[in-house]
Amino acid sequence: MSKSATSPCAFEEQIFDVEQLTELSCSDLNQRQIRALVFHFLYAADAFEYSESLDALIRNFNHAYKLNIVHGDAVETMARAIIDERDELDERIKPLLHNWRFDRIGMSTKLVLRMALWELKQRTLDHKIVINEAIELSKCFAEDDAFKFVNGLLDEALKVDPSLCYEPKGKAADDTTA
Repeated sequence: MSKSATSPCAFEEQIFDVEQLTELSCSDLNQRQIRALVFHFLYAADAFEYSESLDALIRNFNHAYKLNIVHGDAVETMARAIIDERDELDERIKPLLHNWRFDRIGMSTKLVLRMALWELKQRTLDHKIVINEAIELSKCFAEDDAFKFVNGLLDEALKVDPSLCYEPKGKAADDTTA
C-alpha cells in the first residue's frame, strides 16, 4: 500500500528527513501535517513523563530536524493545550470505556484520543473531519487495529455529549490539504 503525500505516515518520512534542504515552519504545513507533528510532541512529552518542558522538546526537534516551530504556532499551541488538559481529557475518556481499563490503552492510542477530544471540544472543525483525522493518525502511529477502537470511542463520545458534534454550515468537508 503506498502512502499519499498527505498521509501522516508520508509526512513523518518527510519531516524527519535530516537530509532535507530547507527549514520547515508551521506555515509550510497543512492541518494533517500539523496534527502529525503535534502527535510527535505529545509522544515525546509522554515518554519523558512530562518532566521535559514542551519548549525544550520543540528546541530539540527544531535543531534535529530543521524545523522552525516557534511560540504561538499552531503546533505549539495545540500541543501545549493538550498537555495542559491531559488529565481532564483522560477523565472524559474513562466513562466511555466499556469492559476496558484506561491503563490498558496503548500510549499512542491514548494520545490520538486526547488530540481528537481536544479538537472536538474546540468546535472549529466538523466532527466528521476530526474523527477521520484521528482514524488516520491511529493507522499510522497507534497499535494494529487501534483505529477501530478510536472510531468507536469517539462515536460514543459524540452520543454521550452531543455538544461535541459540530458541522459548520456551507464549509468544505475537507481541511487536510489546506
